[in-house]
Amino acid sequence: MRINAVTTCPQWDLHLRHNEPMFIGHQFRYPYTAGQPGHEATGLIEAVGAGVDMVVPGDRVSAWRDAGHNLPGCYAQYVVHRAENVIRVPEDLPDDALAPVELAMCMGTVFRMLKDMDAVRGRTVGVAGLGPAGLVAVQMALAEGAKAVIGFDLLADRQALACRLGASTCFDPRCGSGPNALEIPTLETAVDCVGAKVSVEFLLDRTDDVVALFGVQREDYAYASRHGGRRLCGYKGHSRESAEYALELIRGGRLNLAALVTHHLPLERYAEGVDLLEAQKATKVCFLPWQR
Repeated sequence: MRINAVTTCPQWDLHLRHNEPMFIGHQFRYPYTAGQPGHEATGLIEAVGAGVDMVVPGDRVSAWRDAGHNLPGCYAQYVVHRAENVIRVPEDLPDDALAPVELAMCMGTVFRMLKDMDAVRGRTVGVAGLGPAGLVAVQMALAEGAKAVIGFDLLADRQALACRLGASTCFDPRCGSGPNALEIPTLETAVDCVGAKVSVEFLLDRTDDVVALFGVQREDYAYASRHGGRRLCGYKGHSRESAEYALELIRGGRLNLAALVTHHLPLERYAEGVDLLEAQKATKVCFLPWQR
């Protein structure tokens, strides 16, 4: 696969830089595999192995599943992928609208569960954490008929972007307590994209029915007696059906992944891109391996 664009996954990029485990029980081992942790990529099939018929040379594809961090990653000009890990994508969209398909697949798994629980259409949906995953969640909630989407984030520019993508209003969650607390609407369904104890319990306290836990868990959350009756759902893992679901929304103009990308850089400026993520000056960086 010729990589035409690859986008950051801030969680992996920042944790790898600082040797901080991504989740409980995880450990980085250095030197790290070449091309990792790049996995959100789009490009062209240049050649296929014997017996491969899912794709042919010339197909425009995106990686929808991370091949695993023991294999070469997509921070490269070319990468060898298993055919089942890529999916054909539209010809008429820019690369930065297609590279983050893997992230959209992940969030698509959550929303397919919420649809099965009848927990989106006609509801007020909250989204905590308006980074890349949260911005996808805002758009998917609206695509599935949410009555309103309320966003929560500490950063004003991310709140503003979420509102441009359709959120009804956004709050700094710190404004929900104290003597001058803002009145935050009651939520019927919420999606946590942070993973922190304070974020999850903030949603549990303000949601009447379902809280979906998407953020990577690194500490225990308290499901207290006051949360009785709340339904919880987690993350079932990668699936091609969820990638196809996300692509249907992209093709229909209901999911704009290019809006997540705030910076475009040549791949050789990778360290600069991660600096931008760390300083919270970028939401997602798109690297262009063939640009100088």
